[in-house]
Amino acid sequence: MTRLEDRQTLVREIEQAQTGGARQAKACALAGLDPRTVQRWRKNVGLTQGDRRPDAIRPTPAHALTEEERAKIVAVANEPRFADTPPARIVPALADEGVYIASESSFHRVLREHGQMKHRGRAHPPRTSRPPTTHIATQPGEVWCWDMTFLPASVQGQWFYFYMILDIYSRKIVGFEVHPNDSSDHTAQLAKRTALAERLHGTAAKPVLHGDNGATLKATTVLAMLNWLGIKPSYSRPRVSDDNPYAEALFRTAKYRPEFPAKGFADLDTARNWAMRFVCWYNHDHRHSGIRYVSPAQRHAGEDRGLLAGRHELYLRARAANPRRWSGETRDWTPVGAVTLNPEKDTVVQAAIAAKKLSGSIGEPAFPSRPGEPEAMARSEGEERSGATRSHAQRALQREHGEAGEHRTFPEASTMAHSAPAGGPGHRPRGDIQGKEAR
Repeated sequence: MTRLEDRQTLVREIEQAQTGGARQAKACALAGLDPRTVQRWRKNVGLTQGDRRPDAIRPTPAHALTEEERAKIVAVANEPRFADTPPARIVPALADEGVYIASESSFHRVLREHGQMKHRGRAHPPRTSRPPTTHIATQPGEVWCWDMTFLPASVQGQWFYFYMILDIYSRKIVGFEVHPNDSSDHTAQLAKRTALAERLHGTAAKPVLHGDNGATLKATTVLAMLNWLGIKPSYSRPRVSDDNPYAEALFRTAKYRPEFPAKGFADLDTARNWAMRFVCWYNHDHRHSGIRYVSPAQRHAGEDRGLLAGRHELYLRARAANPRRWSGETRDWTPVGAVTLNPEKDTVVQAAIAAKKLSGSIGEPAFPSRPGEPEAMARSEGEERSGATRSHAQRALQREHGEAGEHRTFPEASTMAHSAPAGGPGHRPRGDIQGKEAR
């Protein structure tokens, strides 16, 4: 249906084209019209009154419902026995009684005209899920996520519970514990010990802690602890399984490690010892694909920029030595910038990053070495933990690995990870357990 203004404009342009020597058929084809349509508009009142179909008088069809039938539909639908019954069930029930008034669609149409097409009974109309909450981390300590997974025991039906807190920016496991039962007290104490290990009491900006809707993560005890620590809780949408992807990916990596026991753990100490060894490997030895194949410990300490700059220079030298082996640019070793949890549209994410005034250049092939900068050195020095703030688990980690990383007799279960100063090549920081998600 073409509006009156559009008709007049099209006909005027066609007439101008004809005045210039164009044929009417060619001009109409260019305008997307049939020549007979233009003729009909000119012959009748199509250029003065427009399309008259909306104002046409349409007689009522002979087979339409009468007023008595429409009133009977409303009366039957409002009977007490059908008060909470939809038309799809009203019509069959009447048919069993030998009564036919109208079809289900006619019931729907009449009830809609009377404003009665609501959810009948106690049922609530379906609600759309809210958009996911987007969290953006531009440096360590801004966004954490946590979750719990089951570790099977050697006894069928018995499980151990592996709790974990992950920094999504560096993929560092900042806290973990293994317990024989699932309790909100465990999660509350894990949050407290992790906050002390990461020295949140000395920082103005506290992280956001994202988790699923599990009962142990939303308990009043946990919420009170997070409020006392100044940590803002965040939760996944109900019945949405992929709102916490970093934690789920980490657990997938954990359970597919070669040393994961196929027949379950013999006892709680065995499970805790395995968890400690896994976190040590994950934080220090694992080259994570999501952060340009550096370890989470290196990224958390700010060493990733220097390492990636060295790789970039190495690739440039390799291409200069054998240029015919390279068809294009070298591999992209640009440090990963901001990390988003449940990202929205790119414009929203970019606006949030700009508001945070992200330092450094993201997307350029050349970049400065970050560990030598005053800010990185100050942060590395600030990550030294005093003996008073270390938990029993952190001291146990030190007893196992020693000052220089040598292996010692494994102590009783210790399940707390903490930050440590960045060391040189081949040096494992004392008690540092850092993590990353799996790819």
